[in-house]
Amino acid sequence: MKSALKLELEEARVMARAALAKAQEIGVPESVCITDEGGFPLVLERMDGARVTGPQIAWNKAFTAAGHKRSTHLFNTAPNGPALPGNEAFGIQWSFEGKFAVFVGGYPIVVNGEVIGGVGLSGGNGEQDTACGVAALQALREHLGAAADVVVQADIKK
Repeated sequence: MKSALKLELEEARVMARAALAKAQEIGVPESVCITDEGGFPLVLERMDGARVTGPQIAWNKAFTAAGHKRSTHLFNTAPNGPALPGNEAFGIQWSFEGKFAVFVGGYPIVVNGEVIGGVGLSGGNGEQDTACGVAALQALREHLGAAADVVVQADIKK
């Protein structure tokens, strides 16, 4: 039997606060979703003034990143993308009743080599969503300290 790491509510809250603080800093109303390893929300927040569609999109991105153990923007890069007709990943965005997101803003939460959840952002452009996602992952890294190896989106190559 294998022991598994679990993302706890307080850790998810630390991540969400950091993402929303970054959104406030860059002046973009965002929605953020932090999920467990199964893609189910632990924290889902929408800033005042953010689009009403944002929470569902943020959840979809976090769900995809956690469940597929891969950043969502990677579905639009080689070797398996983009998710366009004729390519290997085409149609994946219709999986799980349309909940599968194939655009920037969703990142797996990887600690000590294990995917323990996902973080999804919606509200800004790709660069803004990425900045908020990276802030969330960096906050978790700082919160857990040196004993945990937390992968930050910028560390993910493929």
